[in-house]
Amino acid sequence: MKRGKLRVLLGAAPGVGKTYTMLEEGRRMADHGRDVVVAVVETHGRAATAALVDGLEVVPRRTVEHRGVALDDMDLDAVLARRPEVALVDELAHTNAPGSPHEKRWQDVEALRAAGIDVISTVNVQHMQSLGDVVREITGTVQRETVPDAVVRAADQIEVVDLSPQALRDRLSDGLVYPAARIDAALSNYFRLGNLTALREIALLWLADEVDDALKRYRAEHGIANRWETRERVLVALTGGPEGETLLRRGARIAARSAGGELAAVHVTTNDGLRERHPGALGKQRALLEQLGGTYHQVVGDDVPTTLVRFARSVDATQIVIGISRRSRLVAALTGPGIGSTVIRESGDIDVHVVTHERAGGGLALPKLGGSLSRSRIVAAFLLALVAGPVMTWLLSLTDDPDSITVDVLAYQLLVLVVALIGGMLPAVFAAVLSGLSLDFFFVRPLHQVTVQQPWHLFALVMYVVSAVLVSFVVDRSARRSRTARRAAAESGLLVGIAGSVLRGDDALQALVERTREAFGFAGVRVRQGDEVPATSGTFGDEPDAATTLPSGAVLEFAGAPDDPTQRRLLRVVEQQLDAALEHRALTRTAVDAERIAAVDRVRSAILAAVSHDVRRPIAAASAAVQSLRARDVRLGEADREALLATADESLRQLAVLLADLLDVSRVQAGVLAAAPVPTALDTVVAPALDELELGPEDVDLDLPAELPPVLADPVLLQRVVVNLLANAVRYSPDAERVRIAASAFAGGVELRVADRGPGIPEDRREDVFQPFQRLGDTDNETGLGLGLALARGFTEGMGGTIEVDDTPGGGLTVVVRLPIAGHLGVVGR
Repeated sequence: MKRGKLRVLLGAAPGVGKTYTMLEEGRRMADHGRDVVVAVVETHGRAATAALVDGLEVVPRRTVEHRGVALDDMDLDAVLARRPEVALVDELAHTNAPGSPHEKRWQDVEALRAAGIDVISTVNVQHMQSLGDVVREITGTVQRETVPDAVVRAADQIEVVDLSPQALRDRLSDGLVYPAARIDAALSNYFRLGNLTALREIALLWLADEVDDALKRYRAEHGIANRWETRERVLVALTGGPEGETLLRRGARIAARSAGGELAAVHVTTNDGLRERHPGALGKQRALLEQLGGTYHQVVGDDVPTTLVRFARSVDATQIVIGISRRSRLVAALTGPGIGSTVIRESGDIDVHVVTHERAGGGLALPKLGGSLSRSRIVAAFLLALVAGPVMTWLLSLTDDPDSITVDVLAYQLLVLVVALIGGMLPAVFAAVLSGLSLDFFFVRPLHQVTVQQPWHLFALVMYVVSAVLVSFVVDRSARRSRTARRAAAESGLLVGIAGSVLRGDDALQALVERTREAFGFAGVRVRQGDEVPATSGTFGDEPDAATTLPSGAVLEFAGAPDDPTQRRLLRVVEQQLDAALEHRALTRTAVDAERIAAVDRVRSAILAAVSHDVRRPIAAASAAVQSLRARDVRLGEADREALLATADESLRQLAVLLADLLDVSRVQAGVLAAAPVPTALDTVVAPALDELELGPEDVDLDLPAELPPVLADPVLLQRVVVNLLANAVRYSPDAERVRIAASAFAGGVELRVADRGPGIPEDRREDVFQPFQRLGDTDNETGLGLGLALARGFTEGMGGTIEVDDTPGGGLTVVVRLPIAGHLGVVGR
């Protein structure tokens, strides 16, 4: 079944004209032949709004008693039974009365859409869930009725019904919004000019966000890669260092300078681990970011500058805020340009703000160069050996004292140890050999030549190198363990971020796919199960760039996948989560199917119970009559014989009807009802139904206009519907009252009404009468199995129509069958 569409009319405050606009649109659509009903509308006593309701079909509300108070609310079941093409549902954020099928009205709207019904609804911006705190600060009022932003954003159309603040106050003063007794209080409190101006701005900005999302989808669908600077988007790069708070506040000020500016922060996690000794700082900075109204992101990449710029382009950032390097000038000179310089070089048309802070250039500590013993760290160690060795030789040569040889040896050994601590084994061996040669050449006599006069001199040089190797081995082992710990912390942080987004989302599978694409920098990620795509995020070309098969058999496909083997281990963990989400999805579907099977089993059990109970009576009566006729020891008169034959005949006829009904309801429940709709005149169906029930003018009032158009229906099934409805109406009507059959054409359909003057049905039991084996108030065995209305609904819906019950004016029950006019396909039962 095609899902219904949702159109939301968004207003800044009560009284701007949302309900009025909704009703105007409903009347316009009805005038163009669409089947429109008013599911619920709140006029608040406004005469102009109430006048627009006239002429539209209004579904009666349900009344609920709660703590001695009668509460009126939308009757969801009645609207679903009526099955219009379009339903007008006012106040999307409304909280339903206790005992309703759903807690919130927006959940009712989702149920209507799931049934294929289009919905037009209204909501004020103060009822948006994400804006509750902002609205409370502006108006001082706590909004207890809210609707999730995702529900409104998922609407097919969102329109702002706008009215200037002063014009709204003028309407309020004229008594067009609230009664006279409430006008002064409203003008001096909620409807102050400043409040209305702020709420209007919030409504327009919220819609601008939605328009921006639509623009992103358009660019993705059309392959537009160029950045469109429709608004300022400021991206703050967080390293986890203490300077993060300074960068966030500066980024917030930059974003606030332009209307509608957005703030976001990103932390790049390397595959080797976190680049910060203070992981707790990220948590504090994330909390500050939420207070500033920004969004937090975490991505994975070994090349931090490239990953940062790539992510900035993916979110259409217009400005990047980074902190000035915390490295000292000496370290910067030794290790080359840092992350900031690379970001500036690769940013292209994105502006980069380099913000200074109190930690800038602090200390002589060596930089955190990614993973343990990285290439940059080894190069730095070689450079230190090459630069510090000659400098140390020059300083030691200034003191030409033969007794200083011990100091010279210890100085060179210190240099070797420092090089080993920085670069590991290769630089340490290089420094040890270079130091040994320098010591022999400059400080061991004869000077300025390399000689080994004693064997123990060579042994000392070998020990010199071995000591450097051992120190470098310890350094390398320690660094590897540190690398493992940092990697585990990084993976945990990323997985926590992904899990958090899943827990906060409504669709776990979709949330996982989106976070996977964002975290690993893919252009697109999607899950494919055969021809079905349960979840997708990003854009794809003709074919995916990479794919992997999950244990469940589903295929995880990637677009723009970076060829980085170091990410595969972490990606496998995410794949397991995706597979678990798919398994949960399959189990949910299985549970739904199991519930359907259980429902069918309950129907079958009820059928068997009915067969064993209700069918027994006509069989027993027929059997007794036949046995009496066959008895040879009893002399029967002609009148007795005729009475027994009549009893047998009536019992067998009842048995045939009961078995036919049981077979019919089994077909309906099993979903194998075969209907052959053709253009059918109602009088060709109603007349045979009256004859079958032997009803005449003294029993039925008939009102079938001659100009009534033919309906699209199966004549045989429609006759069974009419027979069941008439039999039910005659059964409950008082003897002196006649059943009324009337029909009329309306909005592309024909409504057939069967009305009686019986006791009627309470509103809370009206849906029950359409269930099999329900006989309201019946305790005898003379009224059948209670299948009449159940069959009537099954047959009617099988022909593409709807059936519902209503009160008969003056008392009684009216059953309304609505069928499409022949030639107006799709109007009814859509």
